[in-house]
Amino acid sequence: MIEVKNLEFSYKSQKSFIEDLSFNVSQGEIFGFLGPSGAGKSTLQKILCGILREYQGSVKVLGSEVKDRGKEFYEEIGVDFEFPNLYGKFSGIDNLKYFASLYDRPLLDPMPLLERVGLGEYGNKKVSEYSKGMKMRLAFVRSILHEPKLLFLDEPTSGLDPSYARILKEMILEQKKMGRTVILTTHNMHDADELCDRVAFIVDGEIKAVGEPALLKSSKEAVEVRYSYVQSEEIKQGKASLAELYNDKRFMKELQEGKLRSIHSKEPTLEDVFMEVTGRRLI
Repeated sequence: MIEVKNLEFSYKSQKSFIEDLSFNVSQGEIFGFLGPSGAGKSTLQKILCGILREYQGSVKVLGSEVKDRGKEFYEEIGVDFEFPNLYGKFSGIDNLKYFASLYDRPLLDPMPLLERVGLGEYGNKKVSEYSKGMKMRLAFVRSILHEPKLLFLDEPTSGLDPSYARILKEMILEQKKMGRTVILTTHNMHDADELCDRVAFIVDGEIKAVGEPALLKSSKEAVEVRYSYVQSEEIKQGKASLAELYNDKRFMKELQEGKLRSIHSKEPTLEDVFMEVTGRRLI
């Protein structure tokens, strides 16, 4: 679905912002770009969907070079930016109707989708009266209304309360089940871990690592175990790696004497791995 080779891009009068990027994305895959603000995620998204075309190297999407894309390219992609461009004087339904008029194909009935994201009763309300979260949900519905083969999502759960974030994540996974490909850009490690088949760590316009979330996490140092125990009527703390816990004499002694009070394991997260690989935090 996507084949990028030796991509370079710079904004006018600036040094290269993206340098020598190469990666592939397969059909039916949810591929995530994980990185802090300003890392180049949104810029890369705009290159992939044909907004920024003054790049060097090769960027093929749906089998064609993006800078040479035609109208048919936009029939097959859906885009949901973090700050959606909606018409404030139109109602939610009118925004979707206008969007539908741009396509040569029949679109889905928007009402069931609006109901699902909690906008059913607000469909006839002006978008200028929507909250940020409502606009985000409307923009997501707009992006899948024409059943695109390839979906670009930029921070799709940003600003949403947990219940609506969960609904959108379920809908994203449903797109995958239907054989569609999703490109997700985010700094939310939980979203990336939960949704993505593979992630790419991107910092300063460079990809530092690519892989499945579980494999990236397994490459980090062993799971750490923290425990507490009673000694001289005081609570003491200890820690050891899970693999070496049986060699921890203090742990084994307190376990045998029944003096352990708590045991907690700390598995590495994607953020832990990201910091180890890049030396940067996600936020």
